[in-house]
Amino acid sequence: MAGRHTPYTMTNSFNPEVFRWARESAGLAPEEAARAIGIVPVSLAAIEHGEKVPSRTNLANMARVYRRSLLTFYLSAPPPKGDRGEDFRTVVAERAVEAEADVDALVRDLRVRQSLVRTVLEDEEGTRPLDFVGSANMQDGTASLCELIEQQLGLTRAEYRAQKNAEAAFALLREKAEQAGIFVLLAGNLGSHHSAIPVEAFRGFAIADPIAPFIVINDNDAKAAWSFTLLHELAHLWLGATGVSGGGYQGQKIERFCNDVAGEFLLPFSDVEMINIAGLDKNTQIALITDYAALWRISRQMVAYSLYKADRITLDTWKELEAAIRELWVAERRHEREFARSKNSGPSYYVIRRHRLGHAMLDFANRAMDAGTLSPVKAARVLGVKPRSVYPLLAVAS
Repeated sequence: MAGRHTPYTMTNSFNPEVFRWARESAGLAPEEAARAIGIVPVSLAAIEHGEKVPSRTNLANMARVYRRSLLTFYLSAPPPKGDRGEDFRTVVAERAVEAEADVDALVRDLRVRQSLVRTVLEDEEGTRPLDFVGSANMQDGTASLCELIEQQLGLTRAEYRAQKNAEAAFALLREKAEQAGIFVLLAGNLGSHHSAIPVEAFRGFAIADPIAPFIVINDNDAKAAWSFTLLHELAHLWLGATGVSGGGYQGQKIERFCNDVAGEFLLPFSDVEMINIAGLDKNTQIALITDYAALWRISRQMVAYSLYKADRITLDTWKELEAAIRELWVAERRHEREFARSKNSGPSYYVIRRHRLGHAMLDFANRAMDAGTLSPVKAARVLGVKPRSVYPLLAVAS
């Protein structure tokens, strides 16, 4: 059984320090917080001093006002500073600045869910740390790390490209990652489409934990781009680097390195050299880029950026193509949604939720509930659903 070294654990009793920390980290004075929660300041003070147990309504209102998951209040102690990992982004796009609070809330929620998963896994017989987490460094080079990832996953570029489309290729890549012991989740909002977080604010998030490594992909991005993000975050796991990754191709040195690792697998330089769009009009360039992206099961944005990086197009041409491709994708996505609404069809809530959680998370919840190490209430917290939805969610066929 793996040894315990969880930074914080869940508890059935409340620690008043957690309530005080949650309020203070939200930047709220006691009077201001009490008013927003709907209680008198003396009651909030009693909760924060351990003299009063908060009601379910209190907890729900605190979660809303402090912009934190309900799971947060069940921690045995406030998480240590910096527990959310590094922010690998440099500059957040202007149109995404307003989403920063939502990114922060999403990351906090995911950290708490991961902590509970880790705690359960530590108590399972036979659990061993995954030795590939934190086993690499950037000095080894992108090609070396790409090879290590390929070997661990047991997946080649040829097998990836042999899938029928980019979505199927991502499904295979995700399956291989989950078989290696990695939880791969899709999450791009705080529970509803009204809180959708743009990809310019965050593209992915990795928790480089050897017991319960998490990778989270912003599913508001184009589906064809999900594989790039997954490979990028896999590189973060191998480097042992927990944190949030941005929506662009630029950024810190580690971000550029992880981008290059993903590129090494999905679109090596030898393939980029085959593409020649210089001198063609923009529409023809986009059409060719679209064809190559479909052929290699990747996004059009990646093809365009790879051409620029390989000096096959100029910086100005790349920027023009990037803007045009984004506009095209937005229009395509709008058309897909309008078509789905007109047909009044689409997958059910449970099918969508299962897809976002992934087989690894669903299997974990089923196994832990069968063993009695995870109650339905805590399973709901891990899965991000209401307790009444746990059994229907786990009962839906894959």
